[in-house]
Amino acid sequence: MRIEIEKYRTRNVALLTLTAMVLLALSANSAHFLFAQPAGEGAASGSQTPPQLSNDEAQAMVKRVLQMELNSAEDTSHPMQYRLRKMSPRVATTKMIVETKDGDVAHLVAINDGPLSAQDHQNEDARLQGLLNDPSLQRHRQEREQSDSQRARKIIRALPDAFLYTYGGVVDTPQGPSYRLNFQPNPNFDPQNLEAQMLKGMAGELWIDVAQQRVTRLQCKRIKDVDYGFGILGKLDQGGTLLLEQADIGNHQWRTTKMVLVMDARFLIKTVKLDTTLDLSQYTPVAAGMSYRQAIQMLQAQAKSTPGTQASVK
Repeated sequence: MRIEIEKYRTRNVALLTLTAMVLLALSANSAHFLFAQPAGEGAASGSQTPPQLSNDEAQAMVKRVLQMELNSAEDTSHPMQYRLRKMSPRVATTKMIVETKDGDVAHLVAINDGPLSAQDHQNEDARLQGLLNDPSLQRHRQEREQSDSQRARKIIRALPDAFLYTYGGVVDTPQGPSYRLNFQPNPNFDPQNLEAQMLKGMAGELWIDVAQQRVTRLQCKRIKDVDYGFGILGKLDQGGTLLLEQADIGNHQWRTTKMVLVMDARFLIKTVKLDTTLDLSQYTPVAAGMSYRQAIQMLQAQAKSTPGTQASVK
């Protein structure tokens, strides 16, 4: 099982969230939120407080909103370029990512917030040239993205049934009020596939924007150990946490802005310790239908026109 977290498109919170929890392994190539902590209960200043939700209404809202997130993930008509900073206890890398019809393309621009060395530049240029010379490499990357996305969608579809959601109030965010829904494991949940099985043993909060009915924040913690594949394939340890945030970056286009994943897991005989933070920013639209070759050329031109700027990126 594999996840290449940076490779995922950032079109909905649930997709990245659950893929991260289920596939649980990290590499690097291309990839949801930048909200402040709750400012307090109640709606934004000067606005009317949204009505309280019954448990049935909360459950129905989750099902409706997650279907909207799935629909949004299928919409590829608004490709973006964005900046992705990935941090772990060992290293921080910064990449510029472009979404294309051939899959995402990444260009490494900084390591530990400093400019690339001459050798790093040479290695990155060689990697990109290899993609230009051999289209099959990009095609295989795109196929892996699509396969991982299909597995993640299985989990999203299971979310409404996997948990019991209850109204937890309204929280202020920079974009306006969000419903805060608390969730606990549903004792009657019967996962129909291995991906959905990963949802067992988790609890947390799901925030939903009142006005646009989109997920703005998902924060959860594993409250008990969970074996999957009858313990043969592996185990997810109690105590792991996941935070995802998503925001409207303009024109009702929602994208991931932050992800924090801390988790210990065992896959077959290998133990994996995850401690990764992704910050995604500087979203700008790019031409629809752009090829991966055009994206590489654009990224290389941008890098050449802005020498020395990588060190100032934080």
